[in-house]
Parts: sequence; C-alpha cells; structure tokens
Amino acid sequence: MQVSRLHIYLTYPFVLSWSLLEAMSAGCAVIGSATPPVEEAIRPGENGMLVDFFSPASIADAVDVVLDDPDATRAMREGARRTIIETYDLRTRMLPQWDRLLDTLAARRRPDAPEIDGPALRLVG
Repeated sequence: MQVSRLHIYLTYPFVLSWSLLEAMSAGCAVIGSATPPVEEAIRPGENGMLVDFFSPASIADAVDVVLDDPDATRAMREGARRTIIETYDLRTRMLPQWDRLLDTLAARRRPDAPEIDGPALRLVG
C-alpha cells in the first residue's frame, strides 16, 4: 500500500472493511464510494475523495485527478494517515476502549450503549 499511487474502495452497502483503513494508514490516496459506511471515514478533500458508486465516469475522473498530479493530493494523503492515528490507533484509541469494555463485563455490569464519537465508538460510563 505504501508504494501504491491510489486505492479505489467501492462498496454498496456493506460494512467498512480494514482494507480502507490500511490504505489510509499507509498514506495512500483513497477514492471511495459515497456510501454510508465509507462516509464514516472519508471527509472529501481532507483525507480522501468520494465518488458516486453508480458513476463510472466520476470514478474515472477522480482517478485522473490523483494520477495526473500526485503532489496535489499530498495533503489529502497526509490527512488520511492522520485520521487513522487520531481515530483508530490501537494503543491510544482501540485498546483503551476494549479495556473499559472488559472491565465493565468483569464487574458484571451491562455496558452502556455505545455513543458515537466521530467515526469511532466510545463506551460511556
């Protein structure tokens, strides 16, 4: 992924997969379908591009933009990496959430409903 010039991620409708997050983590330029699961992670122009899933012309146009001038997408690629570190980092984000869940279950308490905190889930309580 680190040597890739582009990652095209099209899904309709399905859950967000790790391949998108891996591409973003590697700082790869990402073009994703403008569908609910992808829109949770991609902020157009900031950390990737969104296109109409049903429009091959829109997808091709976005590919041309990325491949014609890779320097123009540098900030977007850096934003993708930053998004992953700030939102999905294993040590600072995901493990603390997992630990809180396990502590709650070990205490035989029912976990509170997850609260949406941006694209990541955060346990309340």
